[in-house]
Amino acid sequence: MTKISFAVIGYGHIGKKHAIMVSGSQESQLVAIVDVDAAKREEAQKAYDGVEVFESIEQLLASELPLDVVNICTPNGYHATQAIKVLEHKAHVVIEKPMGLTRQECEDVIFKSLQVSRHVFCVKQNRYSPSSKWLKDVVEDKLLGNINMVQLSCFWNRDARYYKPGGWKGTKQLDGGVLFTQFSHFVDIMYWLFGDIQNIVAMSTNFNHKGATEFDDSGLVQFEFVNGGFGSINYSTSIWNKNFESSIIVIGEKGTVKVSGQYMDQLEYCDIDGYEMPKLDPSNPPNDYGDYKGSAANHHYVIENVIDVLTGKSQISTNALEGMKVVEMIERIHRKQRQMG
Repeated sequence: MTKISFAVIGYGHIGKKHAIMVSGSQESQLVAIVDVDAAKREEAQKAYDGVEVFESIEQLLASELPLDVVNICTPNGYHATQAIKVLEHKAHVVIEKPMGLTRQECEDVIFKSLQVSRHVFCVKQNRYSPSSKWLKDVVEDKLLGNINMVQLSCFWNRDARYYKPGGWKGTKQLDGGVLFTQFSHFVDIMYWLFGDIQNIVAMSTNFNHKGATEFDDSGLVQFEFVNGGFGSINYSTSIWNKNFESSIIVIGEKGTVKVSGQYMDQLEYCDIDGYEMPKLDPSNPPNDYGDYKGSAANHHYVIENVIDVLTGKSQISTNALEGMKVVEMIERIHRKQRQMG
């Protein structure tokens, strides 16, 4: 069988994860890596002998390399425009979160994908965690009955080690804010479980990052789910010293559950009518970026899904419409926060 050819755009922390996962599969091959930074290009060349390395996406697309899939692992503000360039080249695209920074950007990507009949895969690797899959089954099987309240809490640390002067992190144009960069995976899990939100009331402030970021680092959000029940999101990247917790509490008419831990990966509490609390498989460790850590290291599941979809063995796990919906929800929250400010 001919292997599926992948290129990775952006050779930072996440891009390196993608390159490892692609090159480690027997059904795929890594043919190219793109990065604007000369030191990263040199590092990529040393790590992957025989893989072409380019300075720009334009150089990659102008080459005669076979490209089935291009993985976009660049700063957030580039995702949508780069995805459209890839789609115009008739390649499938894998987009790291977020899909874009506005609903309009995401719509443009979807429109282009329909024009050229190519897939858009959105990276939402937390859906593969045992705790997330268990919660999905509990909600879909209606074990909790009607959902009354949901509380999502995301309390992490991002400090001067993360927001380095001159970088893209902390900028409105390329970063977009902590709900996009740090916590969109958890917003996605909430949407995946309970659907869309309405009647949003939101406020935000910047406790510890004035001068380091162009946006607030903390916020409180309240809303109703379209499908019924109240919800809230409490989030901050001003936690002292290290990540504290990412958790979700679900209160239903027939039970209450809480999944917590630094990365929302531990079943802490389960009291459901007629149901015994299960012992879940251990989660994969968080992505380790040296000075700080992120969400679960589940990217191999994402690449496996891409390969399975393109070989006709499975359906896409997170499609472009879902990726757009999470962006649109965050965009509406930001709009309400600005109105309150």
